[in-house]
Amino acid sequence: MDLLDNFVTIVNNFLYGMLLIAMLLVCGLFFSVSTRFVQFRYFFEIFKVIFEKKSDMNGVSSFQALMVSTASRVGTGNIVGVSAAICMGGYGAVPWMWLIAVLGMASAFAETVLAQIFKKSSQRGCYGGPAYYIEYLAGNRLVPLLFIFSLIATFMVGFNMLASYNLQDAFSGFDFYDRETSPMYIGIILTVTVGYVLLGGGHRIIKFTTFFVPLMGLAYIIIAAIVVLNHLDYVPAMFQRMLRDVTDLDAILGGFTGSCIMYGIKRGLYSNEAGMGTAPNAAACADVSHPVKQGLV
Repeated sequence: MDLLDNFVTIVNNFLYGMLLIAMLLVCGLFFSVSTRFVQFRYFFEIFKVIFEKKSDMNGVSSFQALMVSTASRVGTGNIVGVSAAICMGGYGAVPWMWLIAVLGMASAFAETVLAQIFKKSSQRGCYGGPAYYIEYLAGNRLVPLLFIFSLIATFMVGFNMLASYNLQDAFSGFDFYDRETSPMYIGIILTVTVGYVLLGGGHRIIKFTTFFVPLMGLAYIIIAAIVVLNHLDYVPAMFQRMLRDVTDLDAILGGFTGSCIMYGIKRGLYSNEAGMGTAPNAAACADVSHPVKQGLV
């Protein structure tokens, strides 16, 4: 276990501490500039295309595909990840998260459009994702197979375990929570619910997410608004601290990896999944008249 732990630590420090951060930042800037900042130029066009009707009744609409991908985008990264970034990186991490989110829009646009261009069709509908355009660009199946293996391992071991842990840990502040039995009961309920949805296939996943994700997003916004309104007196001081600490020179000089910039970049990338290659799998299923429309969505 020590050997495995050391290996994971070394790989994580190299990838998540240096390489991926630099690559995703460069990609975000590249796609922003090359599309002439599509996230701003076509912002209002999004609201026109988001509810476009699908041509095939058995297909997946643009909105349905969005809800499936949003189900993973909005969650642990936006709540636990953001609070962790602020606790460890300070107030100054927030503006960096905002900046990365804006750059990430262009990356998300590009990977979604590519997923649409290289999608495949079958009797069940459309399917695709990064593996298909990676195969086209790499000219072999080894690289996309490595991507697929990594993605499955990430969701099986990483995302799902982290999300389920954070879900049950959220109950630990209540009086009814018992450390011996509560995690087991919560785990059983979660397993049965997820199992029911997954065993119903793609259509049940789509129905479930289309119903619950808008409610989840609305609840998220309402709760956030209530918290802000209840602490309105602190808002001016909060913005003042954010602007003051945005460069965080002491932390940068003391160690860049522990600065607000690094925490902001990391959490900003993780919270919206831009460039991770997860959301395009859902986006490829959408039945739209043009690939760019799903990219805008």
